[in-house]
Amino acid sequence: MIHRHCSFCDATESEHNPLIAGNGVYICRNCVLSAYKIMFGDDHVSHAAHKPLVDAVTQLMTPKELDAFLGDYIIGQERARKLLSVAVYNHYKRIFKVHGITDDDTEIAKSNVLLIGPTGSGKTLMAQTIARVLNVPIAIADATSLTEAGYVGEDVENILTKLLQAADGDVERAEQGIVFIDEVDKISRMSENRSITRDVSGEGVQQALLKIIEGSKVNIPPKGGRKHPNQDFIVIDTSNILFICGGAFDGLSEILKKKQGQNVLGFGQEKKSKAEREITYAMVEPDDLVNYGLIPELVGRLPIIASLNEITQEDMVRILKEPKNSLIKQYKKLFSIDDVELTFEEDALLAIAQKAIKRKTGARGLRAILEETMIDIMYELPEYAGYEVMITKEVIEENQKPIYVKKNIKKTA
Repeated sequence: MIHRHCSFCDATESEHNPLIAGNGVYICRNCVLSAYKIMFGDDHVSHAAHKPLVDAVTQLMTPKELDAFLGDYIIGQERARKLLSVAVYNHYKRIFKVHGITDDDTEIAKSNVLLIGPTGSGKTLMAQTIARVLNVPIAIADATSLTEAGYVGEDVENILTKLLQAADGDVERAEQGIVFIDEVDKISRMSENRSITRDVSGEGVQQALLKIIEGSKVNIPPKGGRKHPNQDFIVIDTSNILFICGGAFDGLSEILKKKQGQNVLGFGQEKKSKAEREITYAMVEPDDLVNYGLIPELVGRLPIIASLNEITQEDMVRILKEPKNSLIKQYKKLFSIDDVELTFEEDALLAIAQKAIKRKTGARGLRAILEETMIDIMYELPEYAGYEVMITKEVIEENQKPIYVKKNIKKTA
C-alpha cells in the first residue's frame, strides 16, 4: 500500500486526514487551515482548528503506521522504533481514554521513555520525527545547561516555557506535547556517596526534574528566565506531556561488563566468543542506570528503556541514500537548481561511510564530510550548467576533482 504525504508538513494520508491532490502535490487538512488563518486571520478560524491532530483515539496512527513513518527517516534501530511507537500510541490513547471512557475508576499511568545509544545514532531525530507525524508541539532541551533553582544556568521549568512557545502560547495544546531532554546522562551525580558540597548541576537537577516528569501543575514564567516575586505565572499541567530523555551514557559498558563478570584487566581471563564478549546497550537494566549516577526516583519515572545500536558501515551508506530527506537527495536538489546533475558512485558512498566511522561522530558526521568534499565543487557550480558531476572514491579519499560530463541536449523539431 502506497502512503501519500502532504507536500507541506509531510503528514501521512489516512481516513481521518485526507489529502487534496493537485498537479503532483498534496495538501492535508491542517495545512489548509493554516493557510486560511494566514490569509484571513485567527478570527475566522474556529478554536477546534488549532487543536493537535491527535484529538481523538480514532485519529491516532497505529503503532505499525508510526513505525513505518519513522522508518522513512531513520535507518535501522528497529527495536527502538517499535518501543517508541508503542509508547507514543499508548500515551495518547491514555489521554483520550481518561476523557472518553468513564465505565470504571482505572487510571492509566504515564510511560515516559529513555533512549540510550551512542552519539549520532538517531535519538534526537527519532523524537523530532514522532512529534511531526503527530502534529504536536515539541520542546528539545539540553540537560547540560540545567542547574538547580537559584544557581547560574537554566531552571528546569524553562523546558516547559519552550514547549509553550512551540505551541504558540496555547496552554491546552502544550499540555499534550512532547518534551525531549537530551544529554540526560550529563546530570548523573558525581558518585553514589553523598558529598558535603551541593551537586547543583547533577543530582540537584534530577530532583527538580522529578516534579515535572511525573505529572504536576507547574508555574512557569511566560517569557522564561528566572522566577521573581510579583511576576505573573502560567500554570501548566504536565500529567499528559510525554517526556523522552536521551543520552549516550559513556562508560556504561564498563558497568555492564562488571555485571556480566568480565574482567577488564588482569591475568587468567577465559577466552570467550565474540558474541559472549560483546556488550550492548540492550542489556541495560534500571539498576545499571542507578550505578551510573541517575537517582532511583528518576529511573522509576522512565519505565521504557529503548536502546539504539551503534551505526554500522552498511547503515551509514543507507542513511546517505534512503531516507526521504537523505543528504544525497538534498545535494542533488541543490545541484539541479543550477541545472547540474549530481551522481555518486557506490565506492564513493562507502568511502564517506568509512570516514564517518573513523571520526566516531555517528550519522551527524556524514554532513561534515560531504560539506568538506563539496565546497570547492559548489564554488564553481554555476559555471557547469548542463553538466553531470560524478563523485568518485578518489574525490572523497584523495580530494581529486570530480568527473564532469556534458549532458546530451535533445534538439526539438
